[in-house]
Amino acid sequence: MKNVMRSLVLLTLVVSLMSCSDDDAATENETARMSIKLTDAPGDYDAVFVDVENVVVKYNGQEDETFFANINAGVYDLLELTGGVSVLLVDDEIPAGDISQIRLILGDDNTIVVDGETFSLETPSAQQSGLKIQVNETLEGGIFYEFILDFDVDKSILQTGNGQYKLKPVIRASTVAESGAIVGNVLPLGVQTMVTASDGINEISTFTDVSGAYVLSGVPEGTYTVTFKADVDLGLPNIVTNDVEVNVGSIATLATVEF
Repeated sequence: MKNVMRSLVLLTLVVSLMSCSDDDAATENETARMSIKLTDAPGDYDAVFVDVENVVVKYNGQEDETFFANINAGVYDLLELTGGVSVLLVDDEIPAGDISQIRLILGDDNTIVVDGETFSLETPSAQQSGLKIQVNETLEGGIFYEFILDFDVDKSILQTGNGQYKLKPVIRASTVAESGAIVGNVLPLGVQTMVTASDGINEISTFTDVSGAYVLSGVPEGTYTVTFKADVDLGLPNIVTNDVEVNVGSIATLATVEF
């Protein structure tokens, strides 16, 4: 009897560890959608041009950084990015998790125009290490986040004694969650199921994975009808869940559906 109990305890521990491992793996595989926009507070200059080459995200407690594959690189006049105008630098998927910092990597073509005269704008270390903006945000899987980087030109430009100008950026970062998500599971395993959420205007669909899990990402806020449609060859009736509330920045977790 003791051996049986011991075996049951060991089995429970193994199952628990496997479950934790699966949860960790699922967390590691989750992604969030992230956009980064650059805007500016007005400054007393004719123009301030910054050469944005890349954007980097750093995660808490990690040495590795995420470089975006698709960057809207270019030379931008910060003084044109006022009055609600902004430029979209990034709109891409990145791993979910806790991010600590966004860095703007600048090129060499940074200038300032004062009274019609153009001066080189020095950016010490910005080309190598980037302009660091502390954010300290948690990105949930399946959520779309918009980051606004607000350049304060008046506080960011320093005139040196020899008539040259330096960029010592003062940038305020704000974050807005733009959508929610719907997640859940479908049983039995092995039944590929299409999951569709509709509010009469928006319709978002996905398929379950091999573990029966699904994530509907980037779902606008609203009340949805979620339809579960199994492989047509199985001849199973659709299952419908009504009145699913989706809020911006949150994840709606549905009860497990079983055909």
